[in-house]
Amino acid sequence: MRLAPGDTLRFGRTSADGPAAFLTIPHHGVSRRAGEITAAGSYWTLSNLSRTSTYVVENPEGAGEHIKIAPGRIEAPIPFEFSRLVLPAAADLLSFDIWAPRHDYADEPGDEHGGEPTAHAFPLDRTKRYFLVLAALCEPRLRGAPHAPPPTADQVVDRLRPVWPAASRTAVQWNIDYLAVKFRLKQPPESADAGPRLNGKKESLVSLALRFDLVREAELAVLEAGAAP
Repeated sequence: MRLAPGDTLRFGRTSADGPAAFLTIPHHGVSRRAGEITAAGSYWTLSNLSRTSTYVVENPEGAGEHIKIAPGRIEAPIPFEFSRLVLPAAADLLSFDIWAPRHDYADEPGDEHGGEPTAHAFPLDRTKRYFLVLAALCEPRLRGAPHAPPPTADQVVDRLRPVWPAASRTAVQWNIDYLAVKFRLKQPPESADAGPRLNGKKESLVSLALRFDLVREAELAVLEAGAAP
């Protein structure tokens, strides 16, 4: 269903008369008038007309990024170009996808005023092996498993072996430690158990990298093409 700027799409269990388009969701757990989507210029807004259910708008391209829209919230702006609206419905979770217009971006400005260039918060050389390791750590979440734990060091070695034949557990762990220092992360206790953890060094690296778009899905191609030492 295509909406022009200013158009509204209502959705719910029971269709309604009126000028707005209506998406019928025939499920007993969905409110009769569940919500409204309104198209704006380069984004859209969501009104949650449910009295009890919080709606979740997921960014499938954002490795777990989401927005919660509380019951009764009107015209919440949604910034994602591609979104999945998830509705709790009795024992089920229902969803449908929404595409907003492609976002516009300013041309990258030059240093118009002279002086020292702005320092990057997280400078990365994407030709180095530490970026290979970071990409391998982020890959599961960027490939559609937003809640997956980061790979273990041994799993990273196996993933990188085709493009880095000399990869070893020691070398991978060294690069993980180097990234932790480079990103100024707090070091976990030395006595922490090995294996996947939800609050360990690898998890912190992955969370930071995905939060600030330091690794994007398109850049996972480096795992196939390799990188310079």
